[in-house]
Amino acid sequence: MKSGEPRPTVVGNENGPESPFPLKLDGKVIKGFGRGSKDLGIPTANIPIEGLSVGGNENLESGVYYGWAGISPCNATQQNPPSDISSYKLMPSDVLKDLQTILSSETPSTSSTQGTVYPMVMSIGWNPFYKNTVRSVEVHIMQDFDTDFYGSHMNLLILGFIRPELDYVSKESLIADIKTDIDVAGRSLSRPAYVTLARDPYLVEFEGKDEVAR
Repeated sequence: MKSGEPRPTVVGNENGPESPFPLKLDGKVIKGFGRGSKDLGIPTANIPIEGLSVGGNENLESGVYYGWAGISPCNATQQNPPSDISSYKLMPSDVLKDLQTILSSETPSTSSTQGTVYPMVMSIGWNPFYKNTVRSVEVHIMQDFDTDFYGSHMNLLILGFIRPELDYVSKESLIADIKTDIDVAGRSLSRPAYVTLARDPYLVEFEGKDEVAR
């Protein structure tokens, strides 16, 4: 796949994730490069690559993936529950409506002991446009948050691959592709076989994990 080629609107088997998916990654949310919100207008939650736990797959291909993210209890998740997605501006209205219905009925609710589950799209790689010197994991939670959640623990359930890592001729083309990634992720997650996985207990299991935000 090359930048500028037509993109599919949905990825992954209709009947559910195929091997090697689903994959599980988890780690503490840290400050990243500071460009997601400021430079691109698309905020990301970063996990240190050395802190990742990848279920049975240590050499995941660089690229863009989609799935569900569980975030440990914190002010951000209490103030912005998954059902409160109507203000999110990076997704087409029809996809947003479908996801809002799903999130209102299918995902676990926030409590003092349970985390909160959100749809996500993520990149794993070197980000050649910015010429990173280290491989990074950058997760975009498909939700608007009023506050940061640095220090929270995040459990990721990766359900499929969207596209390989690419370089871009301009920042505008990068932003356009990321917005398409968000659209593809939203449509792909809205299918019944993927919706049910939002209730995987793993997503809200934080007991015994280090540095969970309170």
